[in-house]
Amino acid sequence: MKPEQEDQNRKQEPTKAELEILNVLWEYGPSTVRFVNDKLNEQRDVNYTSTLKLMQIMADKGSLKRDESQMKHIYHVAEEEQKTKSLLLDKFVDSVYQGSAGNLVMQLLGNKKASKEDMASIREILDKLEKK
Repeated sequence: MKPEQEDQNRKQEPTKAELEILNVLWEYGPSTVRFVNDKLNEQRDVNYTSTLKLMQIMADKGSLKRDESQMKHIYHVAEEEQKTKSLLLDKFVDSVYQGSAGNLVMQLLGNKKASKEDMASIREILDKLEKK
């Protein structure tokens, strides 16, 4: 991978705090800083100014977009949820499991009891992959 591409990928990878904000926006859609901060405060204490500053930084980095056409600025996510999650999962599998999705799945299924519905979904995916 080229150094410029590595730098670009690193910029796109959200921090834990940024991911919390993204999760609120993915679940509720475009929102004000106040709304996001209120949702974050349902999980843990977060200062409004900290949320505001982080969302401004995320907008500057391009991970959020800001609609300034109204008195209250509305923020929305710039990248699709699946694209961000895929990037994070790929980096995680590469760094922790040396790129082996199989090892990740084995660890995951070994650590948590999968429901019958989960197992049926997994079998369905495996069947589709085998038919390719």
